[in-house]
Amino acid sequence: MKQLRFGIPKGSLENATIDLFAQAGWKISGRARNYFPAIDDDDMACALVRSQEMGPTVASGTLDAGLTGLDWVMETQADVETVCDLVYSKASDKPSRWVLVADRNSDIHSVEDLEGKKVVTELLGFTRRYLEERGVNATVEFSWGATEGKVVQGLADAAVEITETGSTIKAHGLRIVCDLMHTHTVLIANKEAMKDPDKRAKIDQVALLLTAALTAREKVLLKMNAPADVLDTIVGVLPSLNAPTVNHLSDESWVAVETVVDRDQVRILIPKLRAAGAEGILE
Repeated sequence: MKQLRFGIPKGSLENATIDLFAQAGWKISGRARNYFPAIDDDDMACALVRSQEMGPTVASGTLDAGLTGLDWVMETQADVETVCDLVYSKASDKPSRWVLVADRNSDIHSVEDLEGKKVVTELLGFTRRYLEERGVNATVEFSWGATEGKVVQGLADAAVEITETGSTIKAHGLRIVCDLMHTHTVLIANKEAMKDPDKRAKIDQVALLLTAALTAREKVLLKMNAPADVLDTIVGVLPSLNAPTVNHLSDESWVAVETVVDRDQVRILIPKLRAAGAEGILE
């Protein structure tokens, strides 16, 4: 088959993406001053592309597939197929979100209050369409950076900026008026590439293994031994995807139990399992 040309997002997601591929079984090796890192898969070739440009690059067929933010797919309105969603970290339940930001003392309290105002943002196309769809006439200008600072300095009435916790926004004396969009990483593919059986199979393989690797980050395997006469109690304590695996030991009065659980449940489960009679508990 022809090599699958795959886009790795250059910038803030680059190292996290390479780590995720490593967990999924692929080794991607960067080369100094080179936009084409090596990958230990003869059926794939990689290229570093900025997230903002990934959608159009995949849509044009220059790449067959790649990873980028949902926000940049919507910004560029790229004609691509979204294969799957990938949330790199669940450490926080606060998603990345694009928000409308104004000065703490501003009279802007809703999107409608932007009428006749000046807004700055890096998400230019999306913001303009968002306001137009709501009949709000405002001047929307592209910001090359330090977007919040333009509001602080009085160079703009409001900004559309990305945040997770909003702490930096508050630190600058600003406030979040409302959320405009929640975003996360997505695997996108060229529509023609998805019609090619070989390339589609490879894209599906990448999607499956990356998704599995992310799921594994939040799961652990618990193994333990227990007296057979308390098995029902042990099973009652354990949550599982289907049912725990149970095997009798050489001593028929004992069983070995194992199951997959959410990582954040372990500290609660192990004391309960010990109290129920489980021994030799391993995580």
